[in-house]
Amino acid sequence: MKLFNSSNPTLSEKALEKKLDHTYTGEIMTVRGSVEKFGVLMMLVVAGAYFSWSYDPGLSGQTMMYLMFGGLIVGFVLSLIMIFKPTLAKPLSPIYALAEGVFLGALSKIVSTMVTASAVAKGAEASLFDNIIFQAVGLTFGVALAMFLLYYFRIIKVTRKLYSVIIGATMGVLIFYVITLVVRLFGVELPFMYDASPLGIGISLVVIAIAALNLLLDFDRIEHFAKAGAAKYMEWYCAFGLLVTIVWLYIEILRLLMRFTSRD
Repeated sequence: MKLFNSSNPTLSEKALEKKLDHTYTGEIMTVRGSVEKFGVLMMLVVAGAYFSWSYDPGLSGQTMMYLMFGGLIVGFVLSLIMIFKPTLAKPLSPIYALAEGVFLGALSKIVSTMVTASAVAKGAEASLFDNIIFQAVGLTFGVALAMFLLYYFRIIKVTRKLYSVIIGATMGVLIFYVITLVVRLFGVELPFMYDASPLGIGISLVVIAIAALNLLLDFDRIEHFAKAGAAKYMEWYCAFGLLVTIVWLYIEILRLLMRFTSRD
């Protein structure tokens, strides 16, 4: 059976068909193996996030920015290498997970500090907002678990039509973000990208929904790829691909919570 397309570039049909060695006769990947590898990567993400989050609070915010952008750049470079050379996923995906953890930990620390400071400036109780990160983490895993159950029990069936809709929506989000970035470089501000207006909140909810739906595609891709008899190292590659979507989902949920906390 021909494998479906995926909107996740690490798990797209074009990417994976190129990596499927139809003459391979060694040990093949399994869905369970991919899940176990994903668990390992998640633990490394947590370790990296803990490192940057608990970094010396006496240091300047600029240091935290260095950690954030350093982790982001390292993660981006490694992801490109693995996309074009999946055989390196086993040694590189753990390093990628650590780098993403450092990035997310620093980002979360910066956001938490900003939100708390803003709350205090408005005369609100800081304790009401200092758990925004834990809320984002909880919601991310809650959404991921819900999507897995919807997929596992086939409550939502992944059809070609659904694939097409999600792929189109994801490309639309990507183009939208690129356009907003370009116009901002020319000094044009788009308040709805950051404020807590109904439009801004609506945009965040739509993007979160699209990110969540991408998990269905990723689950389906891993299952089909395992049935196709992919090589064992692809367990690491598929786990890496799933992690990419989880990170995206967390960032979008954190963005939404920031909108709510910015309300007067």
